[in-house]
Amino acid sequence: MAAPFPSPTGTWHTKEQPSGSPSRPEVSAKGKNVLITGGGTGIGAETARYFAQAGAPRIALLGRRKQPMLDTKASLQKEFPNLDVFVASTDITKKDDVDKAFADFVGAGKLNVLVSNAAMIGPQESVGEADAGKFVDAIQQNISGAVNVAQAFLRHATEDAVVVEINSSAAHVNFAPKFSAYSVAKLAVFRLWDSLAFANPGLSVFHVQPGIVNTDMNKEAGGVEAIGFEDHVSLPASFSLWLASPEARFLKNKYLWANWDIEELRRRAEELEAGPQLSIGLVGWPFQDRDWKVQLAPGKW
Repeated sequence: MAAPFPSPTGTWHTKEQPSGSPSRPEVSAKGKNVLITGGGTGIGAETARYFAQAGAPRIALLGRRKQPMLDTKASLQKEFPNLDVFVASTDITKKDDVDKAFADFVGAGKLNVLVSNAAMIGPQESVGEADAGKFVDAIQQNISGAVNVAQAFLRHATEDAVVVEINSSAAHVNFAPKFSAYSVAKLAVFRLWDSLAFANPGLSVFHVQPGIVNTDMNKEAGGVEAIGFEDHVSLPASFSLWLASPEARFLKNKYLWANWDIEELRRRAEELEAGPQLSIGLVGWPFQDRDWKVQLAPGKW
């Protein structure tokens, strides 16, 4: 289909991309421990299925509601009998919940892939109409959840682990005044993970707009009905699987839309890896040297 939004690729996808097919050996997840927050339904559950298809031996599903996760676990293990699926009822805004879930899943091992998919929308009001307390609380819940997950991840991650941070285009596009709290929260969460990546250059962190998928949260925001089209849940699932593969390393630290064509991006790998494109920053100041702090203040950082 024609791209309904500006796109750096000529081809626009609404469902699984061939490059993200779990049948490709290049995106194999064999030997990888994978943890997915918000893993019980929607994007999280489908992403778990893609990693299982790609051979991941152990997958953790974290979320507030236990029954949907148990249902997803049963479905996965019926399709993949040898798959070890760990489930933990987890409120990511509670540090103890998060720390215990990560530790129980990883044990004496290490975490290879994190798909950070849990979030909440909060009040849908403009800045002028919003209740200040509810506005700030929504931002705080999204940030505290991200901090708890990020810190637990760092304790258990391999040196070259991958984070796929499911973000939202609301972080960089003003769609409607009523998404002000959510927009602030998602931009702040992006910045948190970007700071983590800056401090840990061996890690690969990707920020992803997952598409217009008809999830419970999207329904709450009126997304599919308001925008007028729908992306299949396989779109972000296949994109996340591809991002976890070595093929995607040239895009680490970038902000990406799952709709963008992977093969077109790969053809521009050298250009994209070296330049400021697909990054959130100051327009007109594309300086992206991640060693700049040493240049500005040697010996003081």
